[in-house]
Amino acid sequence: MVQQHKPAGALARSLSHEQMTMIALGSALGTGLFLGSGAAISVAGPAVIVCYALGSLIAAIIACAAGEMAVKYPVRGGFGTMAGRFLGAFGGYITRWAYWATTVCVAGAELVAVSTYLRYWWPELPMWWGIAAFGVGIILLNAFSVKSFGVVEFFLSGIKVFAVIAFILIGLILIFFGLPNHPAEGVGHLTEHGFMPNGVSSVWLAMALVMFSFGGVELISISAAEAKDPVRSVRAAGKATIWRLATFYVLALFVVMSLMPWSAAAESGELATSPFVLVFSEAGIPAAAAILNFIVLVAALSAANANVYAGTRLLHSLSYQGMAPRGFRRTSATGIPVRALVGSSVGILLVVILAASGISNVFVLMVALITSCVLVVWFMILLAYVFYRRREGASSSFRLIGGVPMAILGMAGLVSVFSTVFVLDDMRMAGLVGVAYFVVLTVLYFAVVRRHVTGDREAFEEADRATRVEA
Repeated sequence: MVQQHKPAGALARSLSHEQMTMIALGSALGTGLFLGSGAAISVAGPAVIVCYALGSLIAAIIACAAGEMAVKYPVRGGFGTMAGRFLGAFGGYITRWAYWATTVCVAGAELVAVSTYLRYWWPELPMWWGIAAFGVGIILLNAFSVKSFGVVEFFLSGIKVFAVIAFILIGLILIFFGLPNHPAEGVGHLTEHGFMPNGVSSVWLAMALVMFSFGGVELISISAAEAKDPVRSVRAAGKATIWRLATFYVLALFVVMSLMPWSAAAESGELATSPFVLVFSEAGIPAAAAILNFIVLVAALSAANANVYAGTRLLHSLSYQGMAPRGFRRTSATGIPVRALVGSSVGILLVVILAASGISNVFVLMVALITSCVLVVWFMILLAYVFYRRREGASSSFRLIGGVPMAILGMAGLVSVFSTVFVLDDMRMAGLVGVAYFVVLTVLYFAVVRRHVTGDREAFEEADRATRVEA
């Protein structure tokens, strides 16, 4: 067996493929499904099922492309480092800083959600207190060890997965078989006002709202740098994540659209009218609202936890190539990039300050930036994959079915989705904020950063050693 050399600043490889799967699900399976699907339903009606099916296909293409490159090169920084190698230094810089901004904003936004859910039980609780308390807990968890992070994230994501499975099973029983005090509902709600009540174009318009729910599928690539057996782990985690997300989202929305009129589901923005509460209540489960509140709180906490992890690893990798201050590359005795963790906690600090100051639209502004950035990140992943395939060919043991043509199809889908950002009134701010952010990044790169950019040879050498450990 080849001994694995661990240079100074290297990350600890201690994640199993089960933990990697749950890390990806922890970010992708969040409040967007439990409470946030109402906005997409209001645009597309029952056809939102088609939106989530299309979204699952695009997400699968992205996850498989990132996974194929990660199996071949399980480097720190994941797809950002791959973009740097195959698209040039500027491509890697834009990709990683865009994704870092995404993770920072998502972590902050999810903690705002956590604090909001706490106020269900304690209405007088100051918003900033809940954000600060759970934010400190997440930072400490990430600072302890990557293994403890993986264990806790496995547990938190497991609660969400169990809740979704229970929701789908109970919903399908209510639809097709009924319960003693509840006759079978059938699927009449899907077509009673037309399957596409707002026209075919509504499917396209709703895609920007739907794709936000799949953010996190790319985390498999990031966590590959800390996998015990990166080749096996990425391959197994990639397949499991794709199938679970596609099944959960499509079946969950099928249940929602079958059990209630789409106009009622579109207005389910409050906890008491959530489709999840409806299903649990119809099944005779007491305190359904309290149970759901706990589940969505865990969902938001899990997503915040996963995004702090991802942002930390991105900032750590950026420092290695001169795209961030060198101090962020330092790790603790247990292999945790503590300084990068502190730097990536800026989103938590920001929302604490804004919540304490009483500003009410911080969540909307952060979601706007998240949407713009994550679509750009996904596009860059697929573009890097196209150039990777041209140089490396089908040399990875895990491959995207369809290869380059499938990646190009995914890129076209992302361009189509991004165009809707400027059509929907609620999303237009996302495009403007995103464009401004990328302009600033570009100016900084050509004015300062490009003089300090270094190569990525060390990262790829470490990844090569990792893939030969089990040889």
